[in-house]
This record gives sequence, C-alpha cells and structure tokens, in this order.
Amino acid sequence: MRRTLVFCGWFVAVCVGALHAEEGTSPVDVAFKAACDGSEQRYVLIVPPKFVADRPHDVLVALHGHGSDRWQFARDARDECRASREFAARHAMLFVSPDYRAKTSWMGPKAEADVVQIIGDLRRTHRVGRVFVCGGSMGGSSALTFAAIHPELVDGVAAMNGTANHLEYDQFQDAIAESFGGSKPSLADEYKKRSAEYWPERLTMPVSLTTGGQDTTVPPQSVRRLAGVLKTLNRPVLLIHRDAGGHSTDYDDATAILDYMIQNAKPSPD
Repeated sequence: MRRTLVFCGWFVAVCVGALHAEEGTSPVDVAFKAACDGSEQRYVLIVPPKFVADRPHDVLVALHGHGSDRWQFARDARDECRASREFAARHAMLFVSPDYRAKTSWMGPKAEADVVQIIGDLRRTHRVGRVFVCGGSMGGSSALTFAAIHPELVDGVAAMNGTANHLEYDQFQDAIAESFGGSKPSLADEYKKRSAEYWPERLTMPVSLTTGGQDTTVPPQSVRRLAGVLKTLNRPVLLIHRDAGGHSTDYDDATAILDYMIQNAKPSPD
C-alpha cells in the first residue's frame, strides 16, 4: 500500500500509513524529490506514541553509520540506535532517520542539502519545536558537521564515536572523496568546512560526545580537542571518554549524552 502526498510542490511517497498518532508508531518510509539534484531520496519517520497534531513536537534526526542506511537507527537493536529511539519516544519527539545519500554519506554537500530539506519539509507539515541531531561513527561525524554548518537549524547535537577533523582523518577516504566531490589535496577547503573542530564558535547549542580510547576506526583525538575548546568557551558540552572503549557506545552512555543535550537546550520557542 502506498499513499501519495504533495507538500509545497515536492512529491512525497509514504509507504504504509500516514503521519498521525492514531495509526501507530511503526516506522514510515518517506520518499521525496531532492531539491539539489532532482533525485528520489528517503528517510524513515517514527511518530511518538503521545503525538498530538495541534501542539509542537521536537525532532530527533538520527544519522546512520558508514555502510548502513536509514533503517539502521530506525530498527537496529545496537545500543546507540535503541537508546536514540527510546529517548525520542520518552520526549514525544518525531524521530527521523535519513538516508542522507547512503551508504557512504559523510555529510557531503548533497547529503547536507537533503537534511536541510527534510527539516524544512517537517516544519511545513508539522508543528515542530526544536531540532536535535545525533549519530554514531560516520553519523556522529556528520552530526557535528551539520551542526557546525547549520547552527541556526540545530538546537543540540549528540555525536557518538565520530571525528571532528576531516583534514586529519585518514579512513574511508575513497567514500569521503566521492561524497565531498574530490580528494583531500584538491578540496582542502571543503574538508575543512566539514570539520567541526575548525568552527567551535558556531557550536552554540549543547554538544555531547562519546569517544573510545581504543577506537582505531575513528580515533578520538579530534573530538576530545573540540570538547576542550568548547569548555574553554564556556559552551554546554559533555564528553564521555572511555579509555578502554572501542568503536561503540553503550546504552547508558548514549542515553547520558542524549539527556544532557536536551536538558541543556534552550526552551522551545513554541
């Protein structure tokens, strides 16, 4: 079963159900026409159990890791994903998990444009309060990138096991080059633009972070440095670093940084 909705001139295909609480909280697969290139892109939307259409609801945008897609944070039982879904449900938030040019996004220009468009579409079709962004690994890196480039759209960010410095990071370089539009030597300014460590002054929202001392997939140094600078700037920042930790965040730590993010965010304007 498919339903077709038209929002502000963009074609949106919604699979299995509409966007109302009375139809349950199962994930809804949403397709939209990307404004930046006309391609069909997708995100998963989970409406909270206590959704009320005529009052504002906050949004949690959850960004998947390298090699995954929109369904990772919507369905996966791993701690980072489960903690994010349960956090959103507790706070009656709209939960949004985009493809953002899966499976090797790294928040390049097209992925960035898609997330901006998704947030805009949600604001046109729902009463949206605040927008929070979280993610793990590539998703954690991408959450920091998006918040640094679009601080006006983000009320809080929770990044798990990500990098804050693409000029320094040396893994997955083929995928990142494809996403960013070229290699690091040829597009150094683009890599710097997408490195949150270089733009701490833009991170005015609460920033919460997890890192692992034994993480060799996405080493923790850049995120730890960023946290130190944010503390110096008296910004609301929480870093949970586990010396023995690897490339994952457990349920309790994921929940702790999500809780810190919302507890230190500005009140909803509505």
